Amino acid sequence: MTATGRIEIEDACCGHARCYEIAPALFDLDEEGRAVILRQPATASELDEVQRAAMACPEQAIRLVQAD
Repeated sequence: MTATGRIEIEDACCGHARCYEIAPALFDLDEEGRAVILRQPATASELDEVQRAAMACPEQAIRLVQAD
């Protein structure tokens, strides 16, 4: 199954790194320890990981934007 959403990270990220712990193939951390997107989800499983990462983010800085 092809993914139908894209990740967005807002400036509210404070670097808790929960997204990286949940989905290290999709997220990394920059020099300041804040989340960066490595690539967009390509499978339904990766979409699930992004949703879990978004729910785990204490700052609610991660969004999964569904494609139309």
